[in-house]
Amino acid sequence: MKRALITGITGQDGSYLAELLLEKGYEVHGITRRVAFEDPGHRLARIRHILDKITLHPGSLESYASIFNVVEKIKPHECYHLAAQSFVFDSFEDAFSTFNSNINGTLSILTVIKEKAPACKFYFAATSEMFGKVKETPQNENTPFYPRSPYGITKVAGFDLVRNFRESYGLFACNGILFNHESPRRGYEFVTRKITSSIAKIKAGAEHELKLGNLEAKRDWGYAKDYVQAMWLMLQQDEPDDYVVATNETHSVKEFVSLAFEYAGLDWNNHVKVDPMFYRPAEVMLLQGDYTKAREKLGWEPTVKFDELVRMMVEADMKSLGNGRNF
Repeated sequence: MKRALITGITGQDGSYLAELLLEKGYEVHGITRRVAFEDPGHRLARIRHILDKITLHPGSLESYASIFNVVEKIKPHECYHLAAQSFVFDSFEDAFSTFNSNINGTLSILTVIKEKAPACKFYFAATSEMFGKVKETPQNENTPFYPRSPYGITKVAGFDLVRNFRESYGLFACNGILFNHESPRRGYEFVTRKITSSIAKIKAGAEHELKLGNLEAKRDWGYAKDYVQAMWLMLQQDEPDDYVVATNETHSVKEFVSLAFEYAGLDWNNHVKVDPMFYRPAEVMLLQGDYTKAREKLGWEPTVKFDELVRMMVEADMKSLGNGRNF
């Protein structure tokens, strides 16, 4: 039986990936902060339904010793490194902790894998935010990086670390350059979930106004459950490589807002207010991914379209507040 280790297993991607690996017969292990064990009702909510099927280990990416102990103990065949400080806005507010967690954490886990489980296949969660001020559209694996946030900078560093360990030490290490991917499990701090959860509250009469930043920014939005399938496929190849995972479509935040409010039977103009405090110090205006390589080499395709994704998220948040409807 294959053993897999997931950092960030309590997050959106980690929970979907854990489910996928269990379906494929893996023994699934996850590293999570000790505080999650102290508050399981909140911090383990996304994986509550599979807790009896997986093994969780307390640890921190900022503690080399804790990572060392877990890897030495379980000797994973595959490691999916998803954990990071991934909220772009917060990375501007606290760049120091973002750099420490994202760069040093990635270096620590790569080093431990090299020393204690060199045959382990390694996946790193890179991001479209590395492209930042894009040099071409759509973006592919050869597009130069121009990050516009501390978060994006740390992910470029992680990308380079993975490539360096692959070329220097022969590790089977892959970078997945994932464009924005959403689901009903998305964190509330991210703009898509902020929109859909606020709509549910407005519909329920608990709120009236939604404050957002740049409505003109355009993103390539896909479905998280599709994207974890691509992660797994990368580690099933004969040779390690780097892949863009995207839909090759782009939509503005305004389009997301308009469609989401429409599904709920509301006029967004009556509820949405643009607030400059939610603008980034350096904006990323357009991201659109060319996933040709993933399609041709992995056989991967996105299955959920933009409008279906928006509908899914609105419906889930409305149902969670007891005011769902059949769309």
